[in-house]
Amino acid sequence: RPDAGGGQRDYGYTTAPLVYGEWLIVEVGSDQGTLMAYDKRTGVSVWASDCTDPAGHAGGLVPMTVEGVPCVAVVTLHRLVVVRLDEDRVGETVATYDWQTHYANNITTPAAAGDSIILSSSYNINRTERVRITLTGAEKMWALVGRCTGVCSPMVYGGHVYLAWRRVVCVDFETGKLKWEGSSVQADGSCLVTGDGRLIVLASKKLRLVETAERSPEAYTELSAKTGVGSNWNWPHVVVASGRILAKDLDGNLMCFELRGE
Repeated sequence: RPDAGGGQRDYGYTTAPLVYGEWLIVEVGSDQGTLMAYDKRTGVSVWASDCTDPAGHAGGLVPMTVEGVPCVAVVTLHRLVVVRLDEDRVGETVATYDWQTHYANNITTPAAAGDSIILSSSYNINRTERVRITLTGAEKMWALVGRCTGVCSPMVYGGHVYLAWRRVVCVDFETGKLKWEGSSVQADGSCLVTGDGRLIVLASKKLRLVETAERSPEAYTELSAKTGVGSNWNWPHVVVASGRILAKDLDGNLMCFELRGE
């Protein structure tokens, strides 16, 4: 891919395909289209986006609705791109927003909430932003400088944005003001919201259960923690399924923990 600044150190692209109705949508980053869709049963090509940016490095595509129109958001090598999914105008770009991280490291998957996208990156960007999307473009609503994430995708829950990178951070969704931060995590990390409104944070070989602002609005509150999770960096995001937590480390160790409670 083209040099995105900071020097040529490209980890390639890693996106997961998105099943949407009868389509399988993939971020391919080709000169035929950044996004391409295939019939999910036959593999026959159905459409391609009019945007032809090289692929980014995020984990996947994010469905959202913009003024009643189904769309999908993707962070390419150069920017946020929002593409229409309605059949008459499928593949058309409705909004773009410049966002280019050094070393081709547009890593974090954007978070969609209502008409907004939460973007966050480290390196030369070093900030988190809320961007409002309309059918005629994108508008920055706020930017929080110095509180960001290099790897962990933002989580939006209960009017707040949560990040886990260097620190576990809670930000007001409407205003972008920092509500609280706590604990110490390194460059790896992931954050999920549980069904009962807590955070599961995995970073630096430590698995944490943390209160959200719903129950702890003023300060970081850690309910429990398990250390020694793996033998190396925990780059992959943690997964919760069927009463278990799955975690993986850089050495390839896959760990499964059973959740027990009253």
